Amino acid sequence: MAAEGGPAENVPFETPDLYGAYPRLTDEQIDRLAAHGDRFPFEPGQVLIREGEPCEQFFVVLNGSVAIVEHYGTPDERILQVHGPGRFLGEIGLLQGQVGFYTAVGHDPGEVLAVPVDRLRALVARDAVLGDLVLRACLGRRALLAGLGAGFRILGSRYSADTRRLREFAARNRLPHRWIDLETDEEAEALLRRFSIGPEDTPIVIWQGHQLLRNPSNAELARLIGLPAPSFDESPSDVLIIGSGPAGLAAAVYAASEGLSTTVVEAIATGGQASTSSRIDNLLGFPSGISGAELAERAVFQVQKFGALISVPAEATALKPRDDHYAVTFADGGTATGRTVILATGARYRRLVVPGIERLEGTSVYYAATLYEAQQCRTDPVAVVGGGNSAGQAVLFLADQVPRAYLLVRGGDLGSHMSRYLIDQIERHPRIEVLLHTEVSEVIGDPVLESLVIVDNRTGERRELDARALFVFTGADPSTDWLTGSLALDEHGFVLTGAEAQADTAPGTWESRDRNCMILETTLPGVFAAGDVRSGSVKRVASAVGEGAMAVHLVHEHLGHKATSGTR
Repeated sequence: MAAEGGPAENVPFETPDLYGAYPRLTDEQIDRLAAHGDRFPFEPGQVLIREGEPCEQFFVVLNGSVAIVEHYGTPDERILQVHGPGRFLGEIGLLQGQVGFYTAVGHDPGEVLAVPVDRLRALVARDAVLGDLVLRACLGRRALLAGLGAGFRILGSRYSADTRRLREFAARNRLPHRWIDLETDEEAEALLRRFSIGPEDTPIVIWQGHQLLRNPSNAELARLIGLPAPSFDESPSDVLIIGSGPAGLAAAVYAASEGLSTTVVEAIATGGQASTSSRIDNLLGFPSGISGAELAERAVFQVQKFGALISVPAEATALKPRDDHYAVTFADGGTATGRTVILATGARYRRLVVPGIERLEGTSVYYAATLYEAQQCRTDPVAVVGGGNSAGQAVLFLADQVPRAYLLVRGGDLGSHMSRYLIDQIERHPRIEVLLHTEVSEVIGDPVLESLVIVDNRTGERRELDARALFVFTGADPSTDWLTGSLALDEHGFVLTGAEAQADTAPGTWESRDRNCMILETTLPGVFAAGDVRSGSVKRVASAVGEGAMAVHLVHEHLGHKATSGTR
């Protein structure tokens, strides 16, 4: 094995534990795992996990060492980590059924403990201490893989809408990958020659150094990596949940844990808008804060633990009553049915309307601030637009990564829309400068951002601001275009529920059911809305989780009332 910069023999020591991603199991923890697995020896060069293939075993190194290698057996091979006794192999994809993003191969001869993944999932769910250790380590490893540029490669032009689509899908699903810019990266031309691809045939996805997808759809990329494919039973689920942000995932946990057959479908990525938050500090139960990505991964694991089905990507296009249940049609032509439906599609950040900004989106203009975006601009000044909590969380996260971070706020007071704890941190941070009464009027740079022209909206004074990346958090629009004509929406497109929905429902709808429209119910009986998509909702993660749980309670009421009242 050739490591980056030299052969494997030049990596004699195991990699130190970084950010809690590589803990060492205690003898007691290994003994507990041993009751569910088997021991066997391995030799140098013996493959335990192979890149691109599913892995059904969770390995603990008992003695000897195991190397984690990217592109094993190819000219691009490089060692990422080396694990010794007490360390375990795998990252979050192992628990979620995804394929391996690297190869684990014997380095020094030794012995491993192999535990079937299904048994590990059950053990993690029962053992809080061991479960938290394994989950946190697996999540940390996924983030580190992303920072190392491991995984598949996306080769395409920064000007291509399909390149931006693939990059956004990979980033939102927290999939390790590396983007090779057709316009500027020297590696691009060599890869085009190697695969006999013309620039006009890009973007392409390269996996394991040899497998190639030409401009794949999001669904094709998802299947390559092993994300759960849409698969709908002909019989209706008790609960069909559209959207997998905090509200949708909370609803799935409560519905499945209470014995309701539950299906969750998601258009882009689990976690919703919350998963793009670099850090959430005011969520009950997480005193040291939690990233949106970690919150999403933990919730997905919890949903799967209770047996709910999750399908990604599946973009809903229509909702219609069908006999005594509802049918949702998807962009690929598939249909899912449910006795009840919970709409939890959330909202999406608004695009900033500035001439020419489209050419910079995905390369230096972003609508999320996670590790994936931050690693693109570690040495450059950045600007964040917005005055709410999302903007505050983003600028604090970025200020720890870059030399200078500007917060551009249209209003004159941070306290109007931002929590006090964020304001206090922002005011104390030495690398953050807040510019109030400030708007972006022009972006300068091609093919990447070089600077911004900002204007004082009181005086009209314009000046140029040095910034190499722009992060935009300027409010959100509901993801409800597909519901127009199916149920009632407010003037901004959010779903009406409760008394407002009842007032907008056809006469006789509720009288025939001997009940009123319930608080989260829409103008369609048995269809509920939870979280940011609902008109009048509080746009907070905790309230979305609460509404998801409440929606399941109302589902029980609806199904129970329906059973006792017949078809009235």
